[in-house]
This record gives sequence, structure tokens and C-alpha cells, in this order.
Amino acid sequence: MQRLGFRPKFGYTAVTMFGFTPKLPVSDEERQWVDEGFRRLEKMLGRRRMTEAKIILPAAEYFPDPYDKSEAACEKIFQRVCDYMQVERSHIELEIFADETEELREILPYWRGSSGGCAGFYSHDKAGEPDDGPDEVRMLVALRSTQLSDPLSLVATMAHELGHVILLGSGVLNPRTSDHEPLTDLLTVFLGFGIFNANSSGRFLQHQDERRYSWSMHRLGYLPEQVYGYALAKFAAEREEEKVEWAKHLSTNVRSYFKQSRSWLAKNKFHVPMAKPIG
Repeated sequence: MQRLGFRPKFGYTAVTMFGFTPKLPVSDEERQWVDEGFRRLEKMLGRRRMTEAKIILPAAEYFPDPYDKSEAACEKIFQRVCDYMQVERSHIELEIFADETEELREILPYWRGSSGGCAGFYSHDKAGEPDDGPDEVRMLVALRSTQLSDPLSLVATMAHELGHVILLGSGVLNPRTSDHEPLTDLLTVFLGFGIFNANSSGRFLQHQDERRYSWSMHRLGYLPEQVYGYALAKFAAEREEEKVEWAKHLSTNVRSYFKQSRSWLAKNKFHVPMAKPIG
């Protein structure tokens, strides 16, 4: 399935060290797509949305409500994610759909893994032109019921689907854009939710009951860990962050890719044009 117009190879790129020259964990094609993606998002939303974005951490400070995996608890998290992403909650319908709802599994293959089906999906009842008022577009965000048992993936899925609300619901992005799904993942980094979506992009899960153990690898979203690592480093560089305390919350793999990318950007800052302020 072609996800981006230029068919980037979002896969593992070997990282080597020759002398003291840092190497990127992504291909040059992937790097250029991320760089251009930031510029596109700035043009659509304004640079301040990125530079002033609050970094959301998987900590009680940001999600203080008790969580018991219920739909009521899910609603409280959704309200907070809406607030952090500057989306009006009252303009969106939130639904939880059961895993056995087969007809929904073909709508948006957001979840990629052995489980099949999608983690969530977004829809609206019309194209959503820029001049339309918010009440003229019926927007729906639906979440798979099993997401309620995994708060990290739940927040990541919410952030992705609300990214659709921001880009598609407001009409700033054409839904026929070939890379709109990966760009929506990049938007989560742009708006401060990169830790959740990067950590959910490749997760090793262990299951245990009285009789057996099982392990599985799941991927959530459209960008792999190494691309998230570079995107997060680019995000920090664009914001001119010297000390990136939030990086300690990244998973081991993503943090490694982030550090490699950050070193490369520091060595190549005069060769990589930074996006010009917009808005």
C-alpha cells in the first residue's frame, strides 16, 4: 500500500559511525519528508502552534484523573487531549466500538499488527471547507474498545484522530493528499504528543496467565520508530531546546534514534535549512 507520494522506504536503516561523524537512523529521503512535513504543517497551522506547544508527558501531572478502563474515564482523557490540542470537545462525537465490529475494520487500517482491525477512526459528513462554521461539519472520533486497556496507546490514538479533526475537519488539508496519514502522525509531534505516538509505534508486549506466557510486537500508526526519533529531534531543534528533559520518557529504541538524530542535526545545522516562521 502506497502511503506517501514518493514511496519512501520507512524501514530500518543501519546506523554506523565513521570517525566522529554522526549518522542518521533514517534515509535522506525520510529526513527530507520530515523536514518538508514540518514546513507544510507550519504553513497550514502557523509556526507558533509548534513553538508554543506544551509537551505532554505520560505522567499524572497531565492526566490526573483516576483511570479504571471505563468509558467514563476514557471521556475524561479525551477531554484533556482535546484541550491540549486546542480542539473544541463539544464539536466532536466520541464513540467506542467493539472489537467484533467487522465492518469498521476496513475503514481506516490505523492499527497494524497481529490483532487486525483499526485502533480508531475519524469521519465527518462533508469535506469541511475553510469558511464553514464548526457546527456545519459533523465530526466523529471512534475508538476500539481494547484501547481502553492500554492508556498509552489510547492517548496516541486520540491524538492521531484529533489530528484528523485539525487537518481534515477544518479543511486545511485535502483528504486525498497521498501522505495525509503519515503527516497526521507527524502532527502529533508538532503539537507536543510525540512521546505517546513514538512510544506506541513499536511496542513489545508480554502477556501472562496461569498456564502460559506470550509475547507480541504491535505497531500503532504509520511512522516507524526511527522516523519518530528524527522527527522529535527536529522538533527540539526547531524550538531551540538545549536541554530536552522530556526525552527520558521515550522508549529505549526511540530515545536512541532521537539522540543519533540530535547529534547529526547539531553537526549539520548550517547545511539543513530551518523552516521560516509562519504565523
